[in-house]
Amino acid sequence: STPGYSESHCHHISAIISSSSAFISFAVQPCLGTSQPLQLYIFIGCNRNGLCFQKVNFFTTSKSGTAQLNAKVSRMEGKINKKETHDEGKSNNTENYLQTGKNCKVITINVGGHLYTTQRHTLTQFVDSLPEALVSGKIQNTVDADGNYFIDRDGLLFRHVLNFLRNGELLLPEGFQEIRLLAKEAEFYQIKPLIEALKTKSANMQTASEATFLEIIDSHDRSHGLKIYCNSSDFIARIKSRIIQVSKSRLDGFPEEFVVSSHVIKFKFFIKSESGARLVLKEDNTFVCTLETLKFEAIMMALKSDFKLLTSLDSSKGSIVQSDALHFLK
Repeated sequence: STPGYSESHCHHISAIISSSSAFISFAVQPCLGTSQPLQLYIFIGCNRNGLCFQKVNFFTTSKSGTAQLNAKVSRMEGKINKKETHDEGKSNNTENYLQTGKNCKVITINVGGHLYTTQRHTLTQFVDSLPEALVSGKIQNTVDADGNYFIDRDGLLFRHVLNFLRNGELLLPEGFQEIRLLAKEAEFYQIKPLIEALKTKSANMQTASEATFLEIIDSHDRSHGLKIYCNSSDFIARIKSRIIQVSKSRLDGFPEEFVVSSHVIKFKFFIKSESGARLVLKEDNTFVCTLETLKFEAIMMALKSDFKLLTSLDSSKGSIVQSDALHFLK
């Protein structure tokens, strides 16, 4: 029912419906020839602004008044359609922005509250990694209040992850102490080359942190001979190679009779020459070199490899080569 009118009044109800804007108007019109106001109720039921209506009093006593009413309704409908079209345009622009964002060349990522801006191809170069899946839309993503991709991980460590993606190699600052944490981040991001690079880096750091000890003992008798010990088998292998080079005989390899273990070599087979030099011989009496040459080569290799001499030299021995025991540390 319409306020101000009873069933006895002569009136009729007309409705104008626009399918494009969901604009609906209901007009209650009294009989022609009366002076009662025509009440026009404008309802916008499906507009994006929600359900609302507007009431308009319109006086008419003639058909021309009805024509004026229809014109007024048309103008109001036009205004609403214009506003709705503008709102839809804004909505379409937003949707287009979100759609084209997937192909945007520059991307900002929020990692634990730290913002990083990079190019799309930087994040997508390793297929099946989490960054690649994220920006390619393969997995559901989370965004922050500004619409940036959000990852709930260590924002500071992501710097090194991003640098790896940019440079293609692991470059860490000197004294970096968070290898294990960074390895966890690499596993989360599923970047296999970074995972392998961190494993290698961790192994190298562990090896470098272990002290290398070298001991050269000369007993001056055949019962013990000259013993060279080092806890680094690599250094012992280098000494073996050097002895083959300085040998006076053509050796196909280092004589096994001098090998005690991968960390120890010992030369007990020697004879003294007329000049007093000790000649190292193989079991088949093949001459190798002098013990003094072995000691000198081992000492020089140690110093060139940055070993530090720990032994307090006895000046009465004349030279370092004449010392009975030498200890080095690296």
